[in-house]
This record gives sequence, structure tokens and C-alpha cells, in this order.
Amino acid sequence: MFFNKDKRSIDYSFTFRNDIASSFKFLLFIACLSSCSAQKKISREANKIVLSSKPLSAAHVGISIFEPATNKTWYDYQGAKYFVPASNTKIPTCYVAMKYLGDSLVGIRYSVEPDSSIVIQPTADPTFLASEYKRQPVFDHIKKFKKIILKTEIYQDYLGSGWSWNDYQEEYMAQRSDLPMYGNVARFTLDNNEVKASPRYFDQFLISIEEGLESGFDIEKPWEENQFFVAPGRNKTLEVPFNATFQTIRDLLQDTLDVDVEVDPFINIEPALLHSQPTDSMLKPMMHRSDNFYAEQSLLMVSNERLGIMDDSKIIDTILKTDFADLPQRPRWVDGSGLSRYNLFTPQSMVSILNKMKNEFGMERIKEIFPTGGRGTITSYYKADSGYIYAKTGTLSGVVALSGFLYTKKNKLLVFSILVNNHQSSATEIRKTVERFLTGIRKNF
Repeated sequence: MFFNKDKRSIDYSFTFRNDIASSFKFLLFIACLSSCSAQKKISREANKIVLSSKPLSAAHVGISIFEPATNKTWYDYQGAKYFVPASNTKIPTCYVAMKYLGDSLVGIRYSVEPDSSIVIQPTADPTFLASEYKRQPVFDHIKKFKKIILKTEIYQDYLGSGWSWNDYQEEYMAQRSDLPMYGNVARFTLDNNEVKASPRYFDQFLISIEEGLESGFDIEKPWEENQFFVAPGRNKTLEVPFNATFQTIRDLLQDTLDVDVEVDPFINIEPALLHSQPTDSMLKPMMHRSDNFYAEQSLLMVSNERLGIMDDSKIIDTILKTDFADLPQRPRWVDGSGLSRYNLFTPQSMVSILNKMKNEFGMERIKEIFPTGGRGTITSYYKADSGYIYAKTGTLSGVVALSGFLYTKKNKLLVFSILVNNHQSSATEIRKTVERFLTGIRKNF
């Protein structure tokens, strides 16, 4: 009897284990069916809404949608192919800035000399005297001194690789520098039929070539020098990048502070750090309004912190060999902003970078930096149910991009990248098409 009882116990245990195993296999089977069903449904919607739509019928399109919780790709169409990402390039720039710039930006490295002068070692901080930052710790500190010594080499890499040279007068292509001031743009305003500059230093370079500014003005600037030729136009205000040469920055600093400024790149100091602004207070406008200048300077700051030099190509090469060594496809990455058409990323690699960002910094921080529906560069989109998408746009002639994070109605978090190249439609048409597609995914899953 004892043996039979024990045998029944063994039989019951064996049956119980079999039941668990069967249940687990069944759940896996259901999950697989659900996953396959989702892939098929999204594929149908992608074909119907995006790939066969008139605005995108002749374009090159890449789509990758990934669910981090299950580590599964929900949909992939040409996700391993390379595309010009335009301002989606700011996503890898944002990642490295979040990782290497700390909580607060290093505004300057400095040392106070025995003669009460201050030695400044620039850090490429773009917030120095930028109009949107009312609090200026660096300015408040260095204005106390009667003499400033700049410990700096002459920085001359003003424009990024592959930038469109004839856009040099546009405010979105401000020149890079090691000690940026005022966002490296001069602001001009019409006041009683007279154009005035801010900072006032640039008033001396204004040249009126025609009378009659009642209706507005325009400005032409030659590439090689800081001269601003004023003619009748339609602008009441205008921002024009100035030539951020070493001499201009030095003279502008001297004029702004009304102090003597000397240069000595070889002076030895044991620098202290002076922080300027919270890092995310710069990254938020960089991503919300797609600020090219902040993006370029962010990459230079990362280079300075990691390598001790300001060199975008060297820091990009370093990041590709370290942080981004495991990307599905190695990008061709050449600048911080995405102004260059030399940049080439795949949707899969863009998704991988976004997923790294989520894993390392968390969604709460990302939500503060990335724009959501009805804000930033997606102000006109995803407004009906805002707060479920956090994404970065990208736009160049023939290029529309959108990559980021999407919460579905069932609160599933998806990471996605949609890159469109060589389209002949309007960017608005393409963005509306992509909006329909992503809104459908949110609603159905």
C-alpha cells in the first residue's frame, strides 16, 4: 500500500509538471500568434497608408518598429537600408550629450592669476550670452575682472562637412566656435526706419545701400567678412550668422565686457570649473525647435570633455567605436545637426540608439527633452491625443524623417524610425501620411 501511495504521488507530480509545461507552451503559442498577427496587421496598414500612397509612391522609405518589453521587432520595411536622416541626426547627438555632459554644462575652465586677471579656457558652451538664458553665471563671474586671457588655439572649423555653402546667411546655419557668444548670430531690428544691431558691436558693420525701409528691410552679407548691407525688404527683424573668426570672438568679448582681452594658448593653469546651465535646458530647445547650433556645439562639448580637443570627426569616430559599436549597421555620421547630406543612418540603427537612450536615461527624462504632439517641430501633428508620442523630426529637400517613442492604447511602449528620401511631394503631405499610420498603430494595439 505504501508503494502504491508513493506511486500515485509520483504520478500526480508528473501530471502536474506536464500540465505546467503544456500551459507554458500554449501561452508561447498564443503569444507567437499574437505577434504574427500584429506584424501582419501593421504590414497591411503600412502598405495601404504609407507605401502605396501617392505622396510616397516614388520615394524611398524605411520603417522599423520595435517593442523593448518583448525585445521583438513588430515591423520592418527596408530597416537595414541607409537613408539621409536630416535632423534625426540630432538623436545620436542628444544621446552622447545626455551621457557625457553631466547634469550641468561646463561653461568655462578658468584660473585667477596673481595680477587679478582671469584665464579662460573655452568649452564650446553655446548658452553664453544666448538670449533665452537670462541667468548667465559665466558672464557674471568674468565681468568682475579687468583683464581676460584666453587660453585657446585658433578654432577655424566653422562649418560642418557637406553643409550647403550658399545657406551661410541663414540663421539656422550659425558658424561653430570654441567660445560662442550670442548664439553666433547678429540680430537686426527696424526702429524708426533705421536698422539697429544687437549686440551693438555690429552697428559699425551696417551699410545702407538704399533708402526707404518703411515696409521692412533685407540684409546681404558677403561670405568672407562681417559686413551687412541693408536694403528695402519685408523683414522687421532678422538674424544673420556672423563670421565667428577668432578675431571676431575676441573683439566681441572685449566690447561686451569692456575689458582687455589677450590670447595665450600656452599659459599653464590648474583650472577650476564654472558651470553655466542645466544640460537638459539646452537639449530641450535643441530637440523641440531642432536647433542646429546647439547640436553642433553639443558635439564639440562632448569632444572637449572626452578627448580634450574640439573635433567633431574624432569624437564621432570614437563614439562609433565604443557606445555605438553594437549598432545593427554602422552609420556614416559626419555632423551634430543633420545639415549635411553626407549623414547616412538606417532605421534599425536609429531605433537601437533610441532604445539605448531609454535604457540608460529613462523615459521620464526623455519626455522632458523630446517634443510630443502639438509641441516643438510636431506642433501641427498628433494633437488629438497628445502625450503618447515623443519624437524628433527631420527635414531637408526630398527628405522627411520621424523617429522616437510611441505609447499604444494598451500602454505598450514602441520605439520607431520612419525615414523617407527622394520624395517629390510636400513635407506636410508626407508628415500627415506618417501621422495616419502611427495613429492607427496606437489605436489598434
